Amino acid sequence: MTTYSYDSKSLFRDGKRWFPVMGEIHYSRYPDCDWKEALLKMKEGGVDIVSSYVIWIHHEEIENEFDWTGWRNLRKFVETIKECGLTMVIRIGPWSHAEVRHGGFPDWLLEKIPDARSTNSERYFAEVEKWYKAIYEQVKGLFLKDGGPIIGVQIENEFGHCGGLSGEDGEKHMKTLEAMARKIGFDAPLYTATGWGGAVTAGMLPVMGGYCESPWDPRITEIEPSGNYVFTYERNDHAIGCDFGLGEGITFDMTKYPYLTAELGGGLQVTLKRRPVAHPEDIGGMSLAKMGSGCNLLGYYMYHGGQNPEGKLTTLEENIATGSLNDMSIKNYDFRAPLGQYGMPNGTYGEIKLYSLFVHDFGEKLAGTDTLIPDSNPVKPDNFTDLRTSWRSYKCEKCGDNRGWVFVSDFQRRNKMADHRNVVLENPQLGIKFPAVDVLNEDMFFLPFNMKCGESILATSLCTPLCRLDNERKAFVFYSSARPAGKNVAVASNVVSSEKADEVLYQFAGKASGNEDIVTLTREDAQNAHKVTVGTTSYILVTKNVMFQKCEGGKTVLNFQSDGDVEFKIFPALKNIPEGFNLKGEENGFAVYERTGAKKSAPEVSFEKISDNEKTASYKINVESWNNLDDVFIDISYSANCARLYENGNLIDDAIYAGDEYPWSIGLKRYGNQSHEFVLEIDALEKDAKVFLESWPDFGNEKSVKNVRTITSRPFVNTCVIL
Repeated sequence: MTTYSYDSKSLFRDGKRWFPVMGEIHYSRYPDCDWKEALLKMKEGGVDIVSSYVIWIHHEEIENEFDWTGWRNLRKFVETIKECGLTMVIRIGPWSHAEVRHGGFPDWLLEKIPDARSTNSERYFAEVEKWYKAIYEQVKGLFLKDGGPIIGVQIENEFGHCGGLSGEDGEKHMKTLEAMARKIGFDAPLYTATGWGGAVTAGMLPVMGGYCESPWDPRITEIEPSGNYVFTYERNDHAIGCDFGLGEGITFDMTKYPYLTAELGGGLQVTLKRRPVAHPEDIGGMSLAKMGSGCNLLGYYMYHGGQNPEGKLTTLEENIATGSLNDMSIKNYDFRAPLGQYGMPNGTYGEIKLYSLFVHDFGEKLAGTDTLIPDSNPVKPDNFTDLRTSWRSYKCEKCGDNRGWVFVSDFQRRNKMADHRNVVLENPQLGIKFPAVDVLNEDMFFLPFNMKCGESILATSLCTPLCRLDNERKAFVFYSSARPAGKNVAVASNVVSSEKADEVLYQFAGKASGNEDIVTLTREDAQNAHKVTVGTTSYILVTKNVMFQKCEGGKTVLNFQSDGDVEFKIFPALKNIPEGFNLKGEENGFAVYERTGAKKSAPEVSFEKISDNEKTASYKINVESWNNLDDVFIDISYSANCARLYENGNLIDDAIYAGDEYPWSIGLKRYGNQSHEFVLEIDALEKDAKVFLESWPDFGNEKSVKNVRTITSRPFVNTCVIL
């Protein structure tokens, strides 16, 4: 049986240091028929641990009437996690927040015990015990000790920070819940609790958070620059937990626990009042800053978006009417997550895969490093002048060399940073000095030093390691990141032996052996890269198509999602040309394969305005039936305050407008491949509306706007390649 533990630096798996990636998906917000594909896409993105709330109101909206069917089938979900070769941290609450009604508490519970979380009453604990027992009956036999995927349990959420008790009363509350869960049978090696902003952890493993913006902020103006882009020993999110000093607002001893995150925002769920947009570089910049600050688990909330299920008594979204601070969409929980509400990746998916591929191959060493943040490093996020750097290093036991990585950032979301030219990254303490680089506004990267590459030692490099291919002939995959000072080096993706590697980008100690290959990707190709293993051979595959892989019958199966045509390049070349594909040719050491002539057309979509008044306009949308496709997306480009989509009088989805450049994309697979007649309603956005938008529409001479510009459709076909 695999073992899991931790010390003050990192997690351990089977006695080795472990730097995992964790991603949140809420099974009750996603169709059960699509769970396996969703989980395989998460795994392809680099997720090792799946985390999910078990949201109380989704299962027991009416007292003593439990629903564990369909989307709510927790047991099936956990079994699917196991089938996909992933592990799980189950977040059992009882309170979750999760932008859900009452933070997940059923209405009946609050009617019986209005002060539920702010009490240590036996009456409340008795209700929680019933809930915990109900969850346990669903997951019994699926814990690590049983051969199942559940390796961790999270108790409560933000207790003592967002409601709840603090101090001794809070400790008692959390310890009571933990003891209750253990007694019921939740037997897992890791027990966690959220630790930011004064939250009580009661001796459990603290996990931290960080978001690129604060859509929950009541202001409708630009807010302060986020502290999540600076290298710092501080673990508190200054946006979640306010602007505390180092260690203030932390209830645990930071020297005793590793720095782990569970809620590093994979995106943002906008509110009706505040609508910031999370971009790929925003999430990538936070990931880099956390890694450079010593973090040893990247846990993203959310990693996969979803949709609120139908309630029996009410809608299930967070809203002001029920006492929450924010109004959310009724159905939509896309979150601008790496994988969206309908399962399609956005740019963030590829951006953070740069980090997950790296930690899969180099995380054991990274997790054991010491973190050194220079005294000269700026600690305030409103310092846009000074360059931000950090070093993570370890001493090689065999040769005594200092090895590791330097982290560099000139990125602060929605702010322009100063350019820095002819910068020499050096650390006399470690005996490391890099060639000069130019670091320009929005640049962010990390670079290796004294990296062992097969038989060679890479003293320094201006490229970032992505992964390695441990074949008979070793290959090390990098991507271009730092700018050589005063030079404009445009490198196409290529493969060369180490002795022929570009000396501007790779500085070997002595002469490289030439017995290993150096694969250099452009950053774009790295974002589209996948590591594929067939038998004992590893490959690096690059494609602009959506792709995920699985193992069936001992064979590696690649699943591409496209309009039907597929192209990818791969190193080393495949032993056999895949069925239905042609070998297009060779490109700088990569073999290029293509499947053409299979392109499908999307069904026709048309729309017409059917009503219009001062506040709301309605449109009828007709979509033809489709039988030879696996999915169809319709993209609605509109300007309005918010939008709702109905079919047969039922609300099936809704959206809050965030800017003209962000069309509303809706996957039709879950609604059936028959022809559809939808009704779209959009509400007017007033020119003087009390909301925060990063990008306002053009009002012209009007006081408000509500219009639909285009509605288009896109086809998706699944193409399986058996290797």
